[in-house]
Amino acid sequence: ANVTVTDLEELQELLMVNIENNKHLVTGSVRAKVLKWGEDVAEFQPPPDYILMADCIYYEESLEPLLKTLKDLTGPDTCVLCCYEQRTMGKNPEIERKYFELLQRDFELETIPLDRHDEEYRSEDIHIVSIHRKRAVGP
Repeated sequence: ANVTVTDLEELQELLMVNIENNKHLVTGSVRAKVLKWGEDVAEFQPPPDYILMADCIYYEESLEPLLKTLKDLTGPDTCVLCCYEQRTMGKNPEIERKYFELLQRDFELETIPLDRHDEEYRSEDIHIVSIHRKRAVGP
């Protein structure tokens, strides 16, 4: 696969270290780029086939920019796999609920059952959701 890994500017060096440390495993290509949620994503077009998200649901102020970025990045055939740890402390349950409520305005969600998670890494508090753009319905 041809992969783009993203994070904020201050984490680019760590991404590069991880790419270097794992280059022996890469059979396609991998590059690191800055992606700040809510900002222009033109350099990431055309839409990717897959977007893998891990632990991206963590504070309320990030929800709208994250959702905007997902809408801007995805095409009709993009599959988003969202993995997150369900947290029960503080405002976390409310933030998760709001994220999935807002997400369902433009996307269809399918929870991946625990028995389909990797046996070695599965855990009751780790969730994976498959996300696709809602199909436009004609008149």
